[in-house]
Amino acid sequence: MSESENLPPSLRWTSILSVWAAAVVFAVVIGVVCDPHAYASWLALALAGCVTGALAAQIATQQREGFVDRLAASVVGAFVILGLAGAVLAVVAAVR
Repeated sequence: MSESENLPPSLRWTSILSVWAAAVVFAVVIGVVCDPHAYASWLALALAGCVTGALAAQIATQQREGFVDRLAASVVGAFVILGLAGAVLAVVAAVR
């Protein structure tokens, strides 16, 4: 992140962590509500929702500087969270 960025660090991290929190919520809801045969489909939809949410969160900051870095951090974090959830849910589906 550049030194000339006008966005306060607290707002920067809030915009990123909100997407990560949404990914965690999606993963838990998918694990509780969905049929084990549909985990992959719902995880893909959750990732699409996180990407859309990340775009909305970063546009809402109204700051051009660091937009790509913040968007990448949001999306990559959500991807990692949902990927780990997918691995856990695959084990759960195999045990059932």
